[in-house]
Amino acid sequence: EGGPSRLIAGLAEAGAPLVLPRREAPGLPLALGGVGVRLADLTMLYAGLARQGTVAPLVERLDSPPLPPKRLIEPVAAWYVATVLLGTPPPENAAGGRIAFKTGTSYGYRDAWAVGFDGKRTIGVWVGRPDGAPVTGLAGRVTAAPILFDAFARLAQPLQPLPPAPKGALIATTAKLPPPLQRFASREEAGEAMAPKVHIVFPPDGASLELSAAKGEAPDPIAIKIAGGTPPLNVLLNGMPLNARQSARTLFFEPDGPGFVRLTVTDAMGAADSVVVRLQ
Repeated sequence: EGGPSRLIAGLAEAGAPLVLPRREAPGLPLALGGVGVRLADLTMLYAGLARQGTVAPLVERLDSPPLPPKRLIEPVAAWYVATVLLGTPPPENAAGGRIAFKTGTSYGYRDAWAVGFDGKRTIGVWVGRPDGAPVTGLAGRVTAAPILFDAFARLAQPLQPLPPAPKGALIATTAKLPPPLQRFASREEAGEAMAPKVHIVFPPDGASLELSAAKGEAPDPIAIKIAGGTPPLNVLLNGMPLNARQSARTLFFEPDGPGFVRLTVTDAMGAADSVVVRLQ
């Protein structure tokens, strides 16, 4: 069982207490970064991802004895997150795929930060004003990330690869994924997928319609009403296309006389609906 309170307690136990507004209980904004945290604590947590889920309090002197680490998350979860962060697009004029990193910008453009790690080192960068005043245009990606990459470039030793996948990690090619996960839809396709399915509203399937006509004249046209679907629409009467505007939602056809007719509509996504009605 999880929740905001349990998450805050776990981070505090690991040595990274979060700062909440006075007399405010932790809530869902916590997941979006709606809390305060020290840069040193944030850097320690990211170092835990590089250490396959174990965190250790930071020390300020090289000759200080290391403090015992604590398990924060499982190695597989840490490896998944680190692998995702390794694919973060780098800042302009920087090489990607070598540093796992994340950027952030606080509300009101008061803080810009970037934290990144390779297989051996973790660096945290904060940019802002000491008095907390907002800075127009301040953003983690354009302000802090270049400093982060420059800091790694100035290290005496070359970048180290991240640890290999731990036991139990799922590594699958696209072909081995379930069909719905093999391809990401574009925004346009996603919007079309969420659109209501094409549907013949009138006449309903199985309906019986009375033909009306003046004596000695052809029957009056019958309306077809369509809802949903992605234009262009194609309407078929007994398998033959009706000559109508492909964006029309209401159209008419002239019946030949009594009997059964099948009406079918298809849209641009290949969805279809069909009804059979009796004319009498």
